[in-house]
Amino acid sequence: MNLHTWLLHVEYRRILRAVCVILFVCSAPYSIYAQKKLSVSEAIVCGERIVEEWKDSVRRAMSDVMESKRLTIGENTMLLDWKFFGEKPVGGRALFISLHGGGGVEPEVNDQQWRNQMRLYSPKDAVYLCPRAPFNTWDLHFHTESDDFYRQIVAMAVSCMDVDPDKVYLMGYSAGGDGVWRLAPRLADMWAAASMMAGHPGDVRLENLLNLPYMIWCGEYDSAYNRNRLCRERIEQMDSLHRDDPSGYIFEGHIIDGKGHWMDRVDTAAVEWMEQYKRNPYPRKIVWRQEAVAKPYFYWLSAPVSESEKGREVRASIDGNNIMINKCDYSEITILLNDKMVDLDKRVKVIYQGKTLFRGRLKRKASILRSTLFDRNDPSYMFPAQVKVKVRR
Repeated sequence: MNLHTWLLHVEYRRILRAVCVILFVCSAPYSIYAQKKLSVSEAIVCGERIVEEWKDSVRRAMSDVMESKRLTIGENTMLLDWKFFGEKPVGGRALFISLHGGGGVEPEVNDQQWRNQMRLYSPKDAVYLCPRAPFNTWDLHFHTESDDFYRQIVAMAVSCMDVDPDKVYLMGYSAGGDGVWRLAPRLADMWAAASMMAGHPGDVRLENLLNLPYMIWCGEYDSAYNRNRLCRERIEQMDSLHRDDPSGYIFEGHIIDGKGHWMDRVDTAAVEWMEQYKRNPYPRKIVWRQEAVAKPYFYWLSAPVSESEKGREVRASIDGNNIMINKCDYSEITILLNDKMVDLDKRVKVIYQGKTLFRGRLKRKASILRSTLFDRNDPSYMFPAQVKVKVRR
């Protein structure tokens, strides 16, 4: 056997072995192969296969919703309408979720506001989707049950409409703006950007918007419920947050001169502004404050469900292969990692207020890829490795 033939033989065997390992890992996720340490390339190929499996499962589960445009969760049903604009770009379309006005009025008024919302904005190369809130109360868009609706809508759009999961935008007018005020911070890791039009902020906190570009629109004379005054105050708060951390809290605030609650479509400029941003699922710094609806995950962090109460906070950052936890109101925290965030072939260190909680190498595993994707239902939050650390013992 000459050198050339021998090299081809060795290369063939190497490729065949890699393919066999990947097939074993991906086809038997709950077997011993799921625990095998994967290389970077094996994790990528395995992840792609798991994503396709996940998409197939979502397509089957959402086929009736795609046909009927009705999404039911428990006792609540959300009607949906959507339009396709432009062509599908490489990498997938954008998705704009646009929340209608109305609120605590007769259902017929909310129905009319929903139909009107479908005519307000026209994004490029995107799916423009308007959900009819399943409730007819003043807080119609941000009930506790609402978050699951938006998560399922996004999963459906990614799997059935070729939407890029990192190009999902949130916007809303009037009562829809009320919804954006609440949903943007508490689901900040879901959106690429958000824009609030003529809504009331209530008591919402803004710290979670560190990595979410955000717009505020209100008419100068929109004085009902003190919207104009409160929006000015929130613009000042965002400005203060950005000054304290210039790397984050990207925002624009617009109080429109001479306008009341209706801004004569000046706010349509928000569409182009949002389109310039794409979600970064793996920001180097996170501020996570639990809002009214407690979440077990936020970006690349996970906290115990039993401890997830409103107001609890975690502040964490990544520097090279070091993860710093500067504040943590939980007894333990799980850090989810991939090779875009750290070098998983080297040691990872987790430090809490100067104390090292973990130092070592982590294994990439198919079982973690699968569990994180099917738990989060978001391909960008599929991670091959994780480490749980005790903050308080």
